[in-house]
This record gives sequence, structure tokens and C-alpha cells, in this order.
Amino acid sequence: MIQKTMDLSLGKVKIEIGNKIISEDPVFFAGPCSVEDLDTMRNIARNLKSLGVDILRGGAFKPRTSPYDFQGLKGEGLEILRVIKKEFQMVISTEILDVRDIEKAKDVVDIIQIGSRNMYNYVLLEEVGKLGKPVILKRGFSATVNEWVSAAEYILNTGNDQVILCERGIRTFETTTRNTLDLNSVAYLKKNSRLPVIVDPSHGTGVRDLVKPMALAGIMAGADGLLIETHVDPDKACSDSQQTIDIHTLEEIMHHTNEIWRLR
Repeated sequence: MIQKTMDLSLGKVKIEIGNKIISEDPVFFAGPCSVEDLDTMRNIARNLKSLGVDILRGGAFKPRTSPYDFQGLKGEGLEILRVIKKEFQMVISTEILDVRDIEKAKDVVDIIQIGSRNMYNYVLLEEVGKLGKPVILKRGFSATVNEWVSAAEYILNTGNDQVILCERGIRTFETTTRNTLDLNSVAYLKKNSRLPVIVDPSHGTGVRDLVKPMALAGIMAGADGLLIETHVDPDKACSDSQQTIDIHTLEEIMHHTNEIWRLR
């Protein structure tokens, strides 16, 4: 499903997903924050597939600030993703929290996500890099761009150049939104890095009504794709319901993204 190619003339890393190459076509990662029961995941996958979404994202393992919050279905969640992958022929992306989870997940997950909290977990970065699979590396919420790029080098140094940088917002003095989506970093990295860059407006804002405008702003800033928390019934999502959008809103975002892409 996924292959890599290198444009030697530009030095840009290219990652092929299905019939798309990141940086040549906009790529959409969508799905719930957490993997839920099989029937709900089937419903979500069916809707996403009908829109032409490239990758189903969903967390089997969930890092939470409070140990009492929902931590994901873990092994059961991976098995649900395995079923969805087979039934809908979708590329699967999920977050790996710990080196102990790699063996359980490697046969199910096509694209490994490293979350903000683990950007500095260099042992984990090296171990997932050795798998040779594409890795989405989210920016740490207090990380500078240089620190973020240095973290990516831990993966690249394993010989795996399939690294996708994901801007997901940083922590600032501003409290009106969950985080501050730093689109400066997107424009900067598109000019100064050989790695593709995507934007996560869900975590970047934490506010459902802001996801669409910031997603489109991210594309205008040069992002190669979007990672968006999407659900058939957002208010009933197990985690992060306040920043999760519905299928119709995702369809609108995809439509306008393709329009903006042609104008860039």
C-alpha cells in the first residue's frame, strides 16, 4: 500500500500512499481520537471511504493527562483496526506510546504516529524508525522547530526517511483555545526541510468550530495534508468530542482543500 520514492533533484522525501504521493496531492488522515466499538468504527470507516479519505486514524493507546481518563482500548483496539483494515482496505494510522507496544501493533499499523508527549522519547523514535514504516512525528507542545527537526533526525538516522512532520499546536500564554496552531512553522519547514508537513487543526485549536478555518489556513500555508478528528456523532465520541467534527464538515474541508491546492 505504501512505498517511498526520493526526488533526488530536490532532495525532498516522497511517501506514496495508495495512489497518492504526499506533496503532490493533498492527503487526508481522518477518524476518531480513540478507537471505539467495532460497529461505530465500521460506520466511521464506511463514511470516510465514501469521501475518498486516504488514511483512517484512530488511537488504540491514548496518553491522557489524568490517569483516570479513558486510556483507549489498547489490544482490543488494535484488533478492531485489523478488522477495519481488512474490510475497507484502508491505510491505518495509530499512535504508539511505548516500545513494548511496537510488536503488538506492527502487523496492523501502516503509519505510526508519535504524539506530542513522546517527541522527546528518543529510544521510542529509534525503535519505530527501525520498522521502516512511515512515521508521523507530532511537534511537542513546548518544542521549538529546531528541537522538532532534531527529533525527526533520530528516526532518519535509522535509515528510515519516511517521516512526516505534524504541526499540532504549541502551548503559549493564550487560553482562548487549547493550543496555538503555529502555521509559521509549516511555511518555514516547507521552504527549509526535505520532509513533508501536515497540520492537525483538531489539537491545534481544541474547538470544533475552528477546525475548518484553521485546516484551510494550514493548506494555504503550504501543508501537504491534514490530520482531523472525525466522527459520525461527534458529541458521543469517547475522547476529545469538543474538537471532533462530523462527516459533512470533513467533506467541506476536503472540497475546499482541493480548491486551495490548485491555487497554491
